[in-house]
Amino acid sequence: MLLIGLLMLLHAGLQGAQCVAFYTEKPSYIESCKIYEPEFTKCSTRSIQAFMNQLVKGVPEIEESFGPIDPMRQEQLVFKQDNSDVATLSANLTDMLIRGFGKMLIKESKVSKKDFSWLTKIYLPQMRIDGHYKMVGRILLVPLQGNGKIVMEIDDLDILMTTKTRLYEKGGYTFYNVTSVKVKVDVGKVRTRLDNLFNGHSKEVEDSTNQFFNDNWKDVFEALRPLVVETVERTLLDLLHKTFALFPASFFVEDIPTSLTLYGRKSHMIT
Repeated sequence: MLLIGLLMLLHAGLQGAQCVAFYTEKPSYIESCKIYEPEFTKCSTRSIQAFMNQLVKGVPEIEESFGPIDPMRQEQLVFKQDNSDVATLSANLTDMLIRGFGKMLIKESKVSKKDFSWLTKIYLPQMRIDGHYKMVGRILLVPLQGNGKIVMEIDDLDILMTTKTRLYEKGGYTFYNVTSVKVKVDVGKVRTRLDNLFNGHSKEVEDSTNQFFNDNWKDVFEALRPLVVETVERTLLDLLHKTFALFPASFFVEDIPTSLTLYGRKSHMIT
C-alpha cells in the first residue's frame, strides 16, 4: 500500500512552516538505478521515461499542484527580442495552453556524479502553443502591432535540458531541490498564426503576412525562439520542482549520497 507522510517542515530559506506531503514508499512505476554501475544512463533513461508516462496518465498530487501534463497551462509570458537582425519585438502572452508533452520521448537521462545535476535529451513529435498576444515591433522588416490570438505549431522539437539541483534531507529521505532549468531547442518545422495583426485594419494584409511568415518559418522561429525557450524552461522548472518535492531522489538514484555527505555541511538537513 502506498504511504504518504504528512510532516510539518521548516525549510531553510523559506519563511514560515509548510505542510508538505511526500511519498515514503516507492511506487511500482519508478525504477531505481545505481549511479556507480556501468549501465546507469540506460537505466536512468528507461526509468525517467516510465515515470513521465505515469505523470501523463495522472498522479493526483501532481495534478493538484501543477495541473495536467497535457495540455499544460501558462498564465503569462513577457519577452523581448531586441538584439537580432531578424526581429525587434516586445510581446506579452497570456492564457497559454501548451500541448504535446503527453507524447514526450526521453532520449537520454544523465546524472552528474559530481553534483547530481541532470542533462536530459527530450523529443516531442509536435508541440502546440495557443494563447493571446499583445505585440509591437518587426519581424523580417515587417512592422507589427497587434492584439489577438496566437497559434504556434512546432514539429520535431528536440530539447536539451540542463537541470541544476541541490540535495537536502526531509523526514529521513534525500530530495532534489530543482533550482534551475535551461534548455536548447532544435526544430523540424514551425507554423504560426497571429490573428488581428495590424489591429484588424486589413484582413487581406493579415493573411498574406501570416503566409509570408510560414514561407519563411526558419527566420520567424529565430525571432520567436526566446518565446519557445522561456515557455519550455518555465513550464519544466515548475513541473520538476513540484514533482521532486514529492518523490525522494533516492527513489530514482538508489545510491545517492545525503546532502551532508555531498556538501559536508548540516545546513541542508530538514527534520
